[in-house]
Amino acid sequence: MILIKDGRVIDPKSRLDDNLDVVIQDNKIVKIGKYQRSDEYEDIIEAKGLIVAPGLIDVHVHFRDPGFTYKENISSGAKAAAKGGVTTVVCMANTNPVVDSTEILKYVLEQGKKTEINVLSVAAVTKGMSGKELTDMDELKKAGAVGFSDDGKPILDEPVIIQAMMEAKRLNVPLSLHEEHPSLVFNAGINQGAVAEKMGINGAAAAAEDVLVARDCMLAIHTGACVHIQHISSGNSVRMVRLAKEMGARVYAEATPHHFSLTEDSVLLKGSCAKVNPPVRTRKDRYEIIEGLKDGTIDIIATDHAPHSTQEKEKALTEAPSGMIGLETMLALGVTELVRKGHLSMLQLIEKMTLNPAGLYRMSVGSIEEGAAADLVIFDENEKWKVDKFVSKSCNSPFIGQELYGRVKYTICNGRIAYKDNLQKKY
Repeated sequence: MILIKDGRVIDPKSRLDDNLDVVIQDNKIVKIGKYQRSDEYEDIIEAKGLIVAPGLIDVHVHFRDPGFTYKENISSGAKAAAKGGVTTVVCMANTNPVVDSTEILKYVLEQGKKTEINVLSVAAVTKGMSGKELTDMDELKKAGAVGFSDDGKPILDEPVIIQAMMEAKRLNVPLSLHEEHPSLVFNAGINQGAVAEKMGINGAAAAAEDVLVARDCMLAIHTGACVHIQHISSGNSVRMVRLAKEMGARVYAEATPHHFSLTEDSVLLKGSCAKVNPPVRTRKDRYEIIEGLKDGTIDIIATDHAPHSTQEKEKALTEAPSGMIGLETMLALGVTELVRKGHLSMLQLIEKMTLNPAGLYRMSVGSIEEGAAADLVIFDENEKWKVDKFVSKSCNSPFIGQELYGRVKYTICNGRIAYKDNLQKKY
């Protein structure tokens, strides 16, 4: 058994926020309350001054396996997740080959079982992510897909997206959508605006996102499907999601730490490490994303963890691939940019990183209660640290060198310690 002693236990499901002890036996939480230290515990974690929360759930990661394992693989991605306090991830399908068959899906899931966290996966909506013909969604769900996404590519054909929504509704799974119309994207990953003009290039217009978000919010109402708008970047899109929810749409919206932390000016400072699809945009867009997080329009925080090699990111800005890693800085950016600045309470932040993503993908994790899975993160909200070394295979982060608050001390998954910070403070 493990005793977590004297921590501030925060559970968004029950709204619990109190200094308590947590007892873990096998892979379950068996007791929450006040208990004496004793020899019956194999491990006692002294958590005074630390927060004990459900293990974080990141529903948007790219582990690049199969096909691009020089960037990341399932093992290294899982280690990066554990270091960041993440106990459950949902992998995207844009691998090589694409996860559009039960064979490739089973490979991802079997590799995931070899790691110390919970590795789940979506399957592609369309065969080869071509946007033309649906995969066998029924068979893929039976094989373990928790949802469907062509993330990385939008689905432009209206009959196809309507058919996909209707099938997703029948199967009671979410459809996660990357919303960027290519006709309005000239140089991907860089906002079409003042910074792009200064650099003498044309970027990706916010309208590229807005037009597809508007379409798919209305189609969600029409079909009754559960639709997940990924990595929202535009203030107009935030407002459209808010309206769609008021109209009764089953729409979840997701914001990434980079979209609530950065603006287009970051491209001038960080170059290709700040290049991402959809791009970080203006201060106004960032403000509206934060407002969407505050009022509940945006339900979920996820990373869109997208590793690339140093050689790829060292190419010219317009040639380098879009994307950045995010698992190891996710929690700290939330604490630094949202909680410490008064935008969200700690409970609200944890809710958007645990309970809400679990609800989207119909998971039975994301809470602290007796009988629940022993998936926990223990962290120091006040500890400052500098972003430098990563356990991910890649280091394409615009936050390198930045000082953040909120350091993960332990990650526990299925009752086992998956990560322990080597620099333990003495309490």
